Amino acid sequence: MLKSKVAVQVTSPGILPDDVIMLGDAYLKPWKIPQGQPVTLKFGAMRQPVKVVAVEKFDGMRISQSLARRMGILAGCQLRLQYRSASAVLALGPLIGVLISRDDPSMPEKPFGSITMFCKELVDASAVYGAHVYFFTPEGIGSSPQHVEGWVYAGGWRKIVVPAADVISNRLTSRKLENKPSVQHFFREVKSRHGTAVFNEKFLDKPEVFEALGRDRALVKYLPESHVLRNYTMLKSMCSKYPNVFLKPVRGSLGKGIIRITRLDQENFVAHHATVGGTRKQHYSNLLKLFSSISGKMKSVRYQIQQGLHLIDIGGRPVDFRALVQKNEQGKWSMTSIVARTAGSHHFVSNLARGGTLSTVKEAVAKSNLSNAQGHDASGRLQRAALEIAQGIDTHIPAHFGELGIDLAIDTNGRVWLLEVNSKPSKNDNTPLQPDQKIRPSVRNLIRYARHLAQF
Repeated sequence: MLKSKVAVQVTSPGILPDDVIMLGDAYLKPWKIPQGQPVTLKFGAMRQPVKVVAVEKFDGMRISQSLARRMGILAGCQLRLQYRSASAVLALGPLIGVLISRDDPSMPEKPFGSITMFCKELVDASAVYGAHVYFFTPEGIGSSPQHVEGWVYAGGWRKIVVPAADVISNRLTSRKLENKPSVQHFFREVKSRHGTAVFNEKFLDKPEVFEALGRDRALVKYLPESHVLRNYTMLKSMCSKYPNVFLKPVRGSLGKGIIRITRLDQENFVAHHATVGGTRKQHYSNLLKLFSSISGKMKSVRYQIQQGLHLIDIGGRPVDFRALVQKNEQGKWSMTSIVARTAGSHHFVSNLARGGTLSTVKEAVAKSNLSNAQGHDASGRLQRAALEIAQGIDTHIPAHFGELGIDLAIDTNGRVWLLEVNSKPSKNDNTPLQPDQKIRPSVRNLIRYARHLAQF
């Protein structure tokens, strides 16, 4: 079988012109790559007319130093090679760009802060799969969609000019950055000019998700009743219908700003506010007073009001589940991982930032107050729900997603519920590798999906 990965050697200055590349004859014959006739060398957005010179008993490719610099590749990298005869294009790649929120050149060992380890893992995975990856910020986007300033790794991190990529994974963690005109213009230009695939191209708002999935009869069973909180009448209606309701900031994350409202009797209500230090509790003698206390916040924060669920718990600490679903090498949703998150003491949200702890689904369900009969196949039901919800997002929301963090819960009757969907799942360094693992499955899957998108 023909090897599709080729080792790229960079020649010393003056040996090869930019428009000539040398290629082992083991590649030329099976793919019928013409010698001495112009073909187009493609690497991401870069196109260079070249003539190919065959080299006997040579298992690689040689290019000039200045061409390597324009490609943004360093000596010794291994890339996938493909000849597309219909268009006479010799393609190297895939070239993957990861758009991140910030970098710090003054910290050469950790230029991307807490996600540096994830970035290095992507570099290692790319080497294994014959891809090439770089990392760039909105500041690295220039006036031309042809190139960006990005970080590559070769014995250390360095910043160079690189072509726009075949595939861009949008890892921006700020809506403000994502909505910058320069970023949105760049996305439009690389898609239309270079056919670049951009995935996870936007944040998801909670009401957008629930409204979209609510149109799918097969998914309604997973959805607690939810509305954007607009006025007192809506609060009163939901609080009379359910003993507990949750107010969640429409654009919140990490459990910030969540309020749980509990009805004690016809008149009395308690509001629990999620804070970093624990839960702050306030008592109200009627619902109107409670609404008055939050109406000031509603001027700057939009809330989603959601039916409270009687979730399973471990010793009074609520449990929920985070599923990571990703598209695979066939472009289909697949389950990468699912973990249980148990809230910290004095907290009613389970985020790790709030003292929550991780465990396997099996361990959490076994320790919880769910009966054995209702806990049977909990893991399978959660996984099915996550994959169905991901498919629903694809079907009903007009944007391209390649990975989603899906937060699910199980109530004390064993029913699975959707809490929220996150289009920017965390990549911080709090998920240690197993001793026998060099590359996490989530990182491998990202590369495989990029290869699928770039048709390598």
